[in-house]
Amino acid sequence: MRMLNERNIEEHMSSRFRKDRVCKIAFRITMLFSLCILIFLLYQIFRQGIAYISFDFFTNFASRNPEKAGIAAALSGTILFMSVVTPTSFLLGVGTALYLEYYAKQSLFTRMIKINIQTLAGVPSVVFGLLGLTMFVYGLQLGESILAAALTMSLLVLPTVVVAAQEALRSVPRSLLEASYGVGATKWQTMSRVVIKAAMPGILTGCILALSRAIGEAAPLLVIGALAFANYVPLDVFDKFTVLPIQIFNWMSRPQEEFQHVAAAGIIVLLLLLLFINTFAIWLRNRK
Repeated sequence: MRMLNERNIEEHMSSRFRKDRVCKIAFRITMLFSLCILIFLLYQIFRQGIAYISFDFFTNFASRNPEKAGIAAALSGTILFMSVVTPTSFLLGVGTALYLEYYAKQSLFTRMIKINIQTLAGVPSVVFGLLGLTMFVYGLQLGESILAAALTMSLLVLPTVVVAAQEALRSVPRSLLEASYGVGATKWQTMSRVVIKAAMPGILTGCILALSRAIGEAAPLLVIGALAFANYVPLDVFDKFTVLPIQIFNWMSRPQEEFQHVAAAGIIVLLLLLLFINTFAIWLRNRK
């Protein structure tokens, strides 16, 4: 009987090891397949667009002539747009998460708010565009401006920031809070100097994901009324604007093949800008 049990255990362990090897092989094949697709797409983009990357490409405005087309208006609009989205989404997201985790009473109402925040993360982006059009463009009379678009995009990425910040705040050891209270620190001093500092790597990880989505979205901005063609550089947040995703979409919709290459050059710039933002956020996260 004992030998039979040992044999059954060995067969069970052998079966588990086989399943484990099969899963590892399947995961590796999936990862390699995804990497191959990514490498192929990057190769195609760089092959088509690298020849159009020049100083004139950064200083020229959109043009009907692909040789003279540039991203001056779209790039400046994207930078100004993200300079509003980043602090707004960060402050609102972290503040909301901090309130829900440490200040709000754990009631049915609070749980409903948390569930709704998690649900909003899956709402289509065009719905947020309609919300921004109603609330900011018409309601607050901000018009089709960078500020209205940035506030709309902040609402779009806010659930992601809040959920990531909540998970980061929950990971802070309780002993740190007790030690801070033990030396006489107030609750706000504990939150600002201990909890947020300890949770900052996780918070910044969520912000990276949120900003990566914000910089590549075009649907909400089209609903808001972002320009498809602009021949000027916006100077403040109340100007009309265009951004790189909309400019790239405009070029891709042109029938001329040359504009496909110009769009690829715009995609390269957008990828580099996104890489710079992510690198800076990762550097801040690792400074701890």
